[in-house]
Amino acid sequence: MRSNLSAQAPEKLWQFYIQLTQVEAAFKDLKDDLSLRPIFHSAEQRIEAHIFISFLTYCLHVTLRACLRPLAPGLTPRSLLEKFAAIQMLDVHFPTSDGRELVLSRYTQPEPDHKLLLAQLNWELPPQSPPRITQQGQLLSE
Repeated sequence: MRSNLSAQAPEKLWQFYIQLTQVEAAFKDLKDDLSLRPIFHSAEQRIEAHIFISFLTYCLHVTLRACLRPLAPGLTPRSLLEKFAAIQMLDVHFPTSDGRELVLSRYTQPEPDHKLLLAQLNWELPPQSPPRITQQGQLLSE
């Protein structure tokens, strides 16, 4: 390994190299696994918000990887996210005889392999939300 930091101890140079590979892996995760692409902002607040959201996303990705390591060592965050992408949230609208709509927000039921992963990770899906009803096209408060 070559470096222009000749005054540094070899152990320190190796630490720098490992940090560099970790930073490169982080950017790869953000671009590949999390499907984040360049977005051009002009307002400083939006730039800072975008960086903050990207950082939080990366933190969640690293946390997910750390959770998976002891429980399912062969499973990557990418494969877990792809697996759980099959569970979808949808709104089902039922018209009523008086012109209103009954709205049921529901997620699809997990398959047996989803249930196994949820149990292994000690995660629970939230309970199905109660139905809502609209009045002339607008949702009423719950």
